Amino acid sequence: MERLSLEYGKKSKLEFAVYPAPQISTAVVEPYNSILTTHTTLEHSHCAFMVDNEAVYDICRRNLDIERPSYANLNRLIAQIVSSITASLRFEGALNVDLNEFQTNLVPYPRIHFPLATYAPIISGK
Repeated sequence: MERLSLEYGKKSKLEFAVYPAPQISTAVVEPYNSILTTHTTLEHSHCAFMVDNEAVYDICRRNLDIERPSYANLNRLIAQIVSSITASLRFEGALNVDLNEFQTNLVPYPRIHFPLATYAPIISGK
């Protein structure tokens, strides 16, 4: 992120970060990595969406009836959310905005650039 900020200083940077959960953790250093990257996010990102890994795991189990969700299941759900959030950036239309307007509408103050994303309905394909 630091290098991107140096090379593209005036460009807006949108970030999607997946934060670890203790019950699903695969590495001991995951909490440390998330803390260190949050500091970088505060300094170098203009808008950051955070995703809780445990919440996504629970949604897959409860709403999608997947007994043991795999990384593919989790990634598909996160991909749908990211796709929905960025749809106005990718497609033409009257209500669509560019990245600067996107950031202006979602971020009230520069240091408070962590908007909350919700997605519904989440239903099983069965």
